[in-house]
Amino acid sequence: MEKYKIAKIISTITNPPIICIPLFMVICLTLSLKHNEDFLTLEIISLIFASILPMAIIMIWAKIIGTDNDISNRSDRYTPLIIGIISYFIGFLISLYMNLDNFLTCLLLCYSVNTGVVLLITAKWKISVHTTGLSGPNAALILLLGSLGALFAILYPLVIWSRVLLKKHTLSQAIAGGVQGYFLTVVEMYLFMNVLNLPISGIIGLTDSVLYILAIITTPVILGILSYTNKSKALFVIAELLCLALFVLFTPFNIWMIFVIITLTSILISYFAGKDFIWRDVLS
Repeated sequence: MEKYKIAKIISTITNPPIICIPLFMVICLTLSLKHNEDFLTLEIISLIFASILPMAIIMIWAKIIGTDNDISNRSDRYTPLIIGIISYFIGFLISLYMNLDNFLTCLLLCYSVNTGVVLLITAKWKISVHTTGLSGPNAALILLLGSLGALFAILYPLVIWSRVLLKKHTLSQAIAGGVQGYFLTVVEMYLFMNVLNLPISGIIGLTDSVLYILAIITTPVILGILSYTNKSKALFVIAELLCLALFVLFTPFNIWMIFVIITLTSILISYFAGKDFIWRDVLS
């Protein structure tokens, strides 16, 4: 029961409109310091269109259809997702019109597009909005802050565990949400700033950003694959050592250390979760 309560708390605070509040605050503060932008203006725009409006939509829709704020039924998610797409896109247009920081402008467009991708996937499969909602702004922080931004990824395996334990998602749905959120955000940020001629200075290169993402998702993906196959601890150790060797040989120290941190976090979560979480079976 104690684990369930902890999982519930984690799930609540990492609800996309909620977790984006502190993450966007860090993003806006960083932009204000790096690019001499007005923090308050950036924060108000991001708060309204990335948090308050989507949160209000979710709560109102959940009340209308008589369900929880997670909107657990896949078919009930279409309306809030569509309205969310519109909200993020309006935020993008306002940011563009007000000539706000190009990073925030592109990020709001990323939110709109990523939510559209989630909507398309949701038509067939209940991909995790929680892990998608975490990985998007986390990817933005990686672009801005590198390894410091990547440290927020310790939440990724925690959210995977909480959503699976609460039976809101399967393991694959929880992992996949993060994978697509991380990759789409980084690729789209570079795409939009070039296609829309919105140059952004002082961000991490595309190659290093992808390497950071690989450092974050590798262990959860390995644990996920083994959870669905033979649950072999020996295979996990071999795979992890091989990946560690590759990261140490071909990536900078700060990137492969993120891999180590996420790996240790994932293992600790697995042991804490015990038999209630399938990752533990792999490590038994």
